[in-house]
Amino acid sequence: MNVIVEREKGLLELEKRIAELRTLNANQPVDLSAEIAALQGKYAQIQREVFGAMSPWQRVNMARHPSRPVAGDYLAALDRFDELHGDRHYRDDPAVIGGFAKLDGRRIMAVGQQRGRDTKENLRRNFGMVTPEGYRKVKRLVLLAVRLGLPVVTFVDTKGADPGIGSEERAQSEAIASCLYAFCSARVPIVATIVGEGGSGGALALAIADRVIMLEHSVYSVASPEGCAAILWGDAGKAEEAASRLKLTSEDLHAFGIIDEIVPEPLGGAHRDAAGLIAATLQRVAVALDGLRALTSSRLLEERYRKYRRIGAWQGRNRETLSAVR
Repeated sequence: MNVIVEREKGLLELEKRIAELRTLNANQPVDLSAEIAALQGKYAQIQREVFGAMSPWQRVNMARHPSRPVAGDYLAALDRFDELHGDRHYRDDPAVIGGFAKLDGRRIMAVGQQRGRDTKENLRRNFGMVTPEGYRKVKRLVLLAVRLGLPVVTFVDTKGADPGIGSEERAQSEAIASCLYAFCSARVPIVATIVGEGGSGGALALAIADRVIMLEHSVYSVASPEGCAAILWGDAGKAEEAASRLKLTSEDLHAFGIIDEIVPEPLGGAHRDAAGLIAATLQRVAVALDGLRALTSSRLLEERYRKYRRIGAWQGRNRETLSAVR
């Protein structure tokens, strides 16, 4: 059970009670303003206690919240989106959606990893876990964007790449590696946004970018907390401890220089004001693209190379940053 959903139950009951009192106050001569104000104060206090300072494990659960906006919500909020399908080799993977789009009048190629809203859709979308054909579709769209001179915008949200036998048989690792190469060598601006979970190479395959934006309560890590706990301690039940050690929060990653910008979320998470958060996120993406517009393709490639070389450096500035974070 999602710990954030459990902790929200009391707040949802208070919301319902406040709404009922407002209805009564509007339709009856009795003044209930004092009672409504008292409940609102209690609601605000509980909200601050629950969401004011969350642990890394609570952040993981927030990133997995069933009501959190998914990639399709961001794509739907673009000025225009025309989806393209298929990898031209095997099939179309519904766990990743992408196509031509417009953002603030600018033509772009937009791609996102798509989770479902309910059990039926999650099964169809494979819970956002992309198969080899999905990564080959992404690669195809990136190469098409380069051919047409379009910036690439991605929305990352996956626990990791599909680990099934079928995906391994169809060369999952090669598909991810080819996708990484396509992003590394693309001679167009790329902006990636971590909107939910950014798990392992499955997320990195869409996150090699000139600018990486991350929502406040998203997570981004080399492995899921459960997977890390199973590997290190042979016990997936130690996921909470693993989450605290993985340095997967937006603040951690910004301190390391792995991401470039954090988008604040409403108190209680992105789902508390999905439309407002999506609009704010797309505005940040548009500003990032504006900043990259003046760079030549050669300069883009050079700065992208230096960006990821800095992340991998042990000596110098990154070593000092790592020590400070610890």
